[in-house]
Amino acid sequence: MTYLYKAAGPIRGTDILPLNGLRDRYPDLYARELEKYAARLETLNNPVYPLDCCWSDVVFLSPVHPAPIFAALQESGRIGPVTIDYWTLDADLLDPARTCILLKRHDPQLRPQPAEDFIPYDPRTVAELSTPSERALHRLRTLNATEPLYPWADIPHILHRGPIPLARFRDQEGNQAGTARQ
Repeated sequence: MTYLYKAAGPIRGTDILPLNGLRDRYPDLYARELEKYAARLETLNNPVYPLDCCWSDVVFLSPVHPAPIFAALQESGRIGPVTIDYWTLDADLLDPARTCILLKRHDPQLRPQPAEDFIPYDPRTVAELSTPSERALHRLRTLNATEPLYPWADIPHILHRGPIPLARFRDQEGNQAGTARQ
């Protein structure tokens, strides 16, 4: 089975929502999440070509387990030891018609990502992308004190247009996400 990863966190309702979905249903959560984009609000309108939508219309997932990413950040000295709380999703549960893969080739000048960086979604491709590149890990290991912390800057992204039912996600113990720890 191939897994996708999503940062765990408090959720309202029964779905993981894209940013625009939060704006409509939970304005306070939208405001909190929007803060992540404060220095780059233009990103929210970046096109997601294969899904005919924009950045704020998709839910972001990672094909890469978060542990090696945060271990590399620790090596840089930019963060201390952290407990990584994440949820998993079986890659076979996403509809390929509503999902694509964005190959992230970290280049701060490359905005928006060119159309050729988006490829069709297939769980077999996700499995091939599950190991972070040495280039991505090297960048994280060598961050200096002034570089922004963008852990997933050059890690492929799985983009799903619209909500994903929370019931499809599992916590690290295999329980339905959002139910085990209260």
